[in-house]
Amino acid sequence: MKMAAPAESSDPNRALTSTRFSDLKPPLSEPVLEALALSGFDFCTPVQAATIPLLCSYKDVAVDAATGSGKTLAFVIPLVEILRRSPSPKPHQVVGLIISPTRELSSQIYHVAQPFISTLSNVKSMLLVGGVEVKSDMRKIEEDGANLLIGTPGRLNDIMERMDMLDFRSVEILILDEADRLLDMGFQKQINSIISRLPKLRRTGLFSATQTEAVEELAKAGLRNPVRVEVRAEIKSLENSTSSQQLLPSKTPSGLHIEYLECEADKKPSQLVEVLTKNASQKVIIYFMTCACVDYWGTVLPLLAPLKSFSIISLHGKMKQSAREKALASFTSLSSGILLCTDVAARGLDIPGVDSIVQYDPPQDPNMFIHRVGRTARLGRQGSAIVFLLPKEEAYVEFLRVRRVPLEERKAADNLCDIIPQVNYLRRFICEFCFPPLNT
Repeated sequence: MKMAAPAESSDPNRALTSTRFSDLKPPLSEPVLEALALSGFDFCTPVQAATIPLLCSYKDVAVDAATGSGKTLAFVIPLVEILRRSPSPKPHQVVGLIISPTRELSSQIYHVAQPFISTLSNVKSMLLVGGVEVKSDMRKIEEDGANLLIGTPGRLNDIMERMDMLDFRSVEILILDEADRLLDMGFQKQINSIISRLPKLRRTGLFSATQTEAVEELAKAGLRNPVRVEVRAEIKSLENSTSSQQLLPSKTPSGLHIEYLECEADKKPSQLVEVLTKNASQKVIIYFMTCACVDYWGTVLPLLAPLKSFSIISLHGKMKQSAREKALASFTSLSSGILLCTDVAARGLDIPGVDSIVQYDPPQDPNMFIHRVGRTARLGRQGSAIVFLLPKEEAYVEFLRVRRVPLEERKAADNLCDIIPQVNYLRRFICEFCFPPLNT
């Protein structure tokens, strides 16, 4: 069975439908409605209006929704409602699991869920991610118990294998968030192991911004006759038709304007500085291909004269967990600033107030392009994105258009101050003093 989400209302906030949470059927409990009201949520987004009633009616769902569409509450609310109707669990009886691909996303889900989980008097939740000693997690579970586990596949599977005291026979609901990324990151074995320990008579929700063949296979293995929910923004066809332009489903948020800038490799640093200085009051995320690039530009950019007053923060997967959390918290707290990162910050993270996305290095995977730009223009807000392309990469634009990602050309700025001499000087300085040669 397949269904589309409800149409958006004429409300200026295009992310919302005309459906209130209090109008949903079956009705939500008063504690959940109160928690929603305290958080400022009155109306549902399309994915929430379509998905919450299904899961609350004990249907399995496979949800394909654009990033920034409100998927987290679409599974947190029904999970809490399902657990409310279940018998109070014993301290080491697990009744629900939420699995996501990264530590940052798992942590974000955990904190978003807390106001709603707190309405369940006898359910204890626990965040299980890497970067923390597994023995510390085990000790906490032994002492305090755990009924709802939220975390990454590796740590969850590790805990399941080590702790016989945890009882998974009464699991009511399993949520797999960012399912395509779970598989891209090589977690298929751990996910299969986790699912094999769970009862077949449970509810399962599979959420992703991009449905791939691997996700389809996972849906067949983990879901029982799921209802498929698709939520897409609409964009005008790029064909040269002025009289009746066809509306096509877009892979990106409706409030997002995406541009591409074509220039030679030696001109990219100057163009980057131009983009940043023109958006000095904005909150900007810049994506690079590797951790080494983030480290390098994280050292160089703050030393460039035009950017010395900017707040510039680096984040990548090879940093210690505590440093990653500190970097993310620091950028989140800024009203304007720059985050330099790899794709560790491309999926699911909801960082408030991001105005622009710059892709200094375009990703090879078009799905990752969608997730990167989805860090802005979230929940109906406006945002912009720009990707730097070399002249030989011009086919990338048409490739994305075929994938329903529309891009407009942005002309490279002329007569810019050439910062390459300054960059080259800094490169020599960094290589000599920060990365001295190894002794032989």
